[in-house]
Amino acid sequence: MSPTSWRQNLSEFWHRPPAGYRPGATLNQLRRDLPGFDWAPQAPGLAHFTWAEAGLDFEVQELPQAQFLMHLVVCEFRLRVPALPGPQARIDIRHTGAIRRQGVAAALKQGVKEQWVGLLQQLQSDPQLLAALLPLDFKRLQLQRDAQGWRVCLEHFGASEVVNRLPGFRRYIRLSNEQRAALLAAFARLQALLSDH
Repeated sequence: MSPTSWRQNLSEFWHRPPAGYRPGATLNQLRRDLPGFDWAPQAPGLAHFTWAEAGLDFEVQELPQAQFLMHLVVCEFRLRVPALPGPQARIDIRHTGAIRRQGVAAALKQGVKEQWVGLLQQLQSDPQLLAALLPLDFKRLQLQRDAQGWRVCLEHFGASEVVNRLPGFRRYIRLSNEQRAALLAAFARLQALLSDH
């Protein structure tokens, strides 16, 4: 076996879905947490959600993660914000505060800092965005800019499924009403802020 095919086989092993993963099952549960949204499956484990009255639409992708004798299926919410052509950038946003959330920090991970100082400051101090992000329970929030504009990727602690093999059980962790409201408010505000950059 050549080194190339060995690496390819190893890569396929680590990236294959865990045993017992059912593509679309977690999204079907999430549909119940997003009443009033139009829903259209795009591919196994990928769906498009539209909230017409707020002019908001986004994709949700299932991300299965293998663990020992169990796996998680987390949902990544993806919002596309069109913008004029400009420089590429990647910004990570996280909560600040050791015990209690006190704010958010926006860190530029790719791009020229001088070009994004204004946006970084806005992301950390905009009152509407802070009001939405502080109560929002997210694991990861990333803003990526390419030739088409911005892509917001948010991985929530809720809207996920825990599947155990021994003992066998399957549990969905729902997106509560409060978390849904915070998520939608954050997306609406990010859409407004990023469309100008």
